[in-house]
Amino acid sequence: MTKGANNLKRRSFLKIGAAGLAGLCVKPAVSSQQEAPSTAQTTKPQKFIYRTLGKTGIKLPVVSLGVMNSDNPNLVRAALDKGIVLLDTAHSYQRGTNEGMIGEVIKGRPRDSFVIATKIPGDPRDRKTGDFSPETTGEKFLEKFNVSLQRLGLDYVDILNLHNVLKRGQVLYEPLLKALETAKKQGKARFIGVTTHGNEPEVIRAAIEGKVHDVVLTAYNFRQDHREEVRKAIAEATQAGLGIIAMKTLAGVYWDKEKQRPINTKAALKWVLNDPNVTTAIPGCTTFDQMDEDLSVMEDLTLTEQEKQDLELEVARGGLYCQGCQMCLSSCKGDLPIPSLMRSYMYAYGYRNLPEAYELLISLSLPEAPCQTCNPCTVWCAKGFDVADRVKDIVRLQNVPAEFLA
Repeated sequence: MTKGANNLKRRSFLKIGAAGLAGLCVKPAVSSQQEAPSTAQTTKPQKFIYRTLGKTGIKLPVVSLGVMNSDNPNLVRAALDKGIVLLDTAHSYQRGTNEGMIGEVIKGRPRDSFVIATKIPGDPRDRKTGDFSPETTGEKFLEKFNVSLQRLGLDYVDILNLHNVLKRGQVLYEPLLKALETAKKQGKARFIGVTTHGNEPEVIRAAIEGKVHDVVLTAYNFRQDHREEVRKAIAEATQAGLGIIAMKTLAGVYWDKEKQRPINTKAALKWVLNDPNVTTAIPGCTTFDQMDEDLSVMEDLTLTEQEKQDLELEVARGGLYCQGCQMCLSSCKGDLPIPSLMRSYMYAYGYRNLPEAYELLISLSLPEAPCQTCNPCTVWCAKGFDVADRVKDIVRLQNVPAEFLA
């Protein structure tokens, strides 16, 4: 079963107006009250493959849980009960309620039975380039981190990441490096790292160069045109003792926004985990069936010939996944943060996570109607996306009242 197979079918986002978006925001597939399937049924024992997270020494199953799209505590409890160890969250997920939900789930569990990773952004930053400003301080970073600890109900997290960096200079930005080191010295974070959604080889190699980080959480999937360069950088990082966690492994979940052509997500996850230098991947799930499918990958990581065909490895264009290459930026007359807009588009149409798409969109401080006065569009996209069409489509979301997305 592929991701989203159990989700209710809805009309295309493109075919509805702003008022209709409220209907699309109703929680899909799983409500926060849905119970885990009965354990009274006979199930075969789950096979787990473990790898060690670099120099941290933490041993993890190769499949972990990304909790960005999950608001169901019963689902997270079931994941832990089935043997999942690492839960990956962030300060901003679901406006902070995600960390609070995890805090309730892990309350009372032995502290050595789970691993918590959270991510804190460095703010403020340039909306287009992601570069930090003199106002981006370690103090602000640590203030947010302390809030995250309170939400989680923990004295420390296992992994604290600087969230979403794109360049060497951002990885090595001294005020935030010092903040990470401070959190580690204070015992509030056992290990520290960075996350990246684009320009991954440069970011990974900067983390090696800095000799401060323990972990890199990186986008890595079969749709990246530069996947072999990412693979090389990951190998170098592993050699240097860094632990590698993979995200965006499902490459947008669907090939099309209408959700008529799901990606073979089991094959996509296998593709990533066939790289032995990846310790674990953090696919998200919103249903128990999706979770079971993710865990079933560990039964056999071998890609079948049919699965290889399903991944369309030789096809360069299409899909919902933007690889964040930033090649589009110089060709945009409107000076728009296109990779971030494309990521918001993927959250909305691929993951069906409108709140996360909205939060990202609002953070970009966009003009009222980008792309309306720029005709024809001059942007060139390596993936062949109709950038102007996607921008016009997704920016409608910023006109929806935030409470409709809660």
